[in-house]
Amino acid sequence: MKNILIAAALFASPALFAATDVPLKNGWQFSKDSISWQSVSIPHDWAIYGPFSRDNDLQKVVVEQNGEKEATWKTGRTGGLPYIGKGYYKTTFSLPDTAGKAFTLLFDGAMSHAHVYVNGRQVAYRPYGYVSFTAGLDGVARPGVNTLEVSLENLPKSSRWYPGAGLYRNVHLITSNRIHIPVWGIYLTTPYVSREYADVKLLTSLEGLKKGEKFSLVTTVTDPQGKVVATDTHPYSYYPGVDVQQYLKVPAPQLWSPESPSLYSAVVDVVVNGNVVDSHTQRFGIRTVELRTADGFYLNGIKRKIQGVNNHHDLGPLGAAVNKSALRHQLQMLKDMGADAVRTSHNMPAPELVELCDEMGLMLMIEPFDDWAFRPKSENGYGTLFNEWAERDMVNMVRAFRSNPSVVMWSIGNEVPSQWGPDGLKELSFLQDIVHREDPTRPVTQGMDQFDAVINNGFAAAMDLPGFNYKVNRYPEAIGKLPGGLLLGTETASTVSSRGVYHFPVKLAANAVHPDHQSNSYDVEYCSWSNIPDDDFFADDSLDYNIGQFVWTGFDYLGEPSPYDTDAWPNHSSVFGIIDLASLPKDRYYLYRSRWNRADTTLHILPHWTWPGREGEVTPVFVYTNFPKAELFVNDRSQGMREKNDSSRMNRYRLMWNEVLYEPGEVRVVAYDANGNKAAEKVMRTAGKPYALKLSSAMPSLSADGEDLAYITVQAVDKEGNPVPYADNMVRFSVRGDGSYRAAANGDPTSLDLFHLPQMPLFSGACTAIVQAGSKPGKVTLTATAKGLKSASLTLPVR
Repeated sequence: MKNILIAAALFASPALFAATDVPLKNGWQFSKDSISWQSVSIPHDWAIYGPFSRDNDLQKVVVEQNGEKEATWKTGRTGGLPYIGKGYYKTTFSLPDTAGKAFTLLFDGAMSHAHVYVNGRQVAYRPYGYVSFTAGLDGVARPGVNTLEVSLENLPKSSRWYPGAGLYRNVHLITSNRIHIPVWGIYLTTPYVSREYADVKLLTSLEGLKKGEKFSLVTTVTDPQGKVVATDTHPYSYYPGVDVQQYLKVPAPQLWSPESPSLYSAVVDVVVNGNVVDSHTQRFGIRTVELRTADGFYLNGIKRKIQGVNNHHDLGPLGAAVNKSALRHQLQMLKDMGADAVRTSHNMPAPELVELCDEMGLMLMIEPFDDWAFRPKSENGYGTLFNEWAERDMVNMVRAFRSNPSVVMWSIGNEVPSQWGPDGLKELSFLQDIVHREDPTRPVTQGMDQFDAVINNGFAAAMDLPGFNYKVNRYPEAIGKLPGGLLLGTETASTVSSRGVYHFPVKLAANAVHPDHQSNSYDVEYCSWSNIPDDDFFADDSLDYNIGQFVWTGFDYLGEPSPYDTDAWPNHSSVFGIIDLASLPKDRYYLYRSRWNRADTTLHILPHWTWPGREGEVTPVFVYTNFPKAELFVNDRSQGMREKNDSSRMNRYRLMWNEVLYEPGEVRVVAYDANGNKAAEKVMRTAGKPYALKLSSAMPSLSADGEDLAYITVQAVDKEGNPVPYADNMVRFSVRGDGSYRAAANGDPTSLDLFHLPQMPLFSGACTAIVQAGSKPGKVTLTATAKGLKSASLTLPVR
């Protein structure tokens, strides 16, 4: 009934002229068998509730990209969650009147093989779960109650990571007049930008007009402060298939950049016979993107190295269900680290992610899929859809996001076997030409990993911007065969680490495995195809033709638990992330921060200093800092001064004391600037036994929108308040007030504890609880308890 009332309100005013977009969030029913139904809200991921099982989507495959020759059992490859199978959703919406109106359903994504029915008639089918698509309801929608049903099916062996399941992104009902601007009907660019002025170009498509029918477009541009800075009014005659072109001049433009993400708005009114029949607001940024041959990447005429990360689409304990607050939380952590770009690996993103990148100042490489037609990497993956759907899916992707300033390049794929296939160049040209046709303003790239093949068969040279996954040591070989004289690290590092876990002795190692199924947080372990971060830092510093990197990955994600991916259950989530699945930063976060965040001080010590039983044993100490040198003290005894130097890659970017003998007490580091002045100091102490729980949140308050989230860090501390790094207590949660418990996670890639239950064991002394705001102002309180420990509560206002 709630959806019915909202829809009815849209028609209450006779002055209605703008299209209305109503997210259909509530009032849904969900079933796995179309017999037993439960009430859910959208977005909804049916698989995240578990249970975990080794047998969920167990795959026996040969991963050629890893150099494998024989098929092996890949346990946890897609997260060990039950996403396989069918699911059914149904709801109703009400329309008081349909005369002279147009109705469209917009699905931001539906996982997968979506059949959409309105009033019993199929209005759409879309097999790919990541693409946004529309369904027109002409001749189907009717006054009164309308039924909406969606059936979905996820096939086994259709993914290499956790894809999620269900209506995991938003569904919109768009109501407009007969004459209207369709979904994605405005394409806005800024073809000329100077200090004095910027040209703004709009191409607007229209629907509902007859050939030769007269209309006008009235466009008004407002600056980031809301001031009108440009207007344009022109009469036109309608011709089918011809977009309306407008140019406006914006004086003294405020440019969009990661450092200053200034956003303008263009309001486009459609006027027929003196009446405004539709109005659309297009937010945009004024900026230029340029690749200068053999020189570099320029944003607004300023050369910069991309400091980017790859991210899969899941939100850890929330699964694939989109939540804008969770995305904002992730992006803010990346911004604080100094990242300025994200690659949407390996699929079209949710619109909320792109909107947030516009607002917060993060550049985007948007990518469509992971497979082409030749030798698909997943038996039922996108390769089975490519020939029939690739062009349609690519067009939707580009049209959906080509007016967003954060999007600075497009990708057309990742590690596709077509790199060495007989039709590789043909497929490449097919996809790149689609992008050039739909948006000629941005370069096209892809992630290539078959180095010898692509530099010798012309595959890499055919790209606007060749992107290489790993092989950083071979960049100098490639550059001479690339006509544009530039390349990009589309995936770099793939260093593996588990937060708070340290293995001795400390040594560089590829494919290292340990009895505890964890990876070393000294940041010295990686995969057979990859390397440590220091190698990529060096390439950024020393190779002008390398325009930057996208690290694999910003956050841990569900699935792909390398190096514990081959018959190594219970591992079911990655350890590639700089930040773990619980949104807790690993040590590696501070290594990147020391390089990328030039505005703030970074001074981080590892490992922790609580090692009962290691007394007198060598326990190396690393310091990650943006200062060039530091002195280390153990119980006030100097362990010497270290200064970054070029003797090795690691010595260039880390300060290391490799011969420190462990003794309980205090570790202190004093950092010095280039002039020898004391710049910062940090102390770490040995912890006693766990005594109490401690709760903290970076969120001072929540918005009363029913969706805002607070990520609350839960730690075990001793009597003096020192974190206890080995604590693994089971913590139980309760929430009271104007909010609810949403989920918890601890970042342990072997943990089979379900995220949605109000309990979670600590891992390396910590976990994260997520609280969701209610829809009315007040306050919400989280209480955490654990056997034998003093409980803790945290109250946040809900405004």
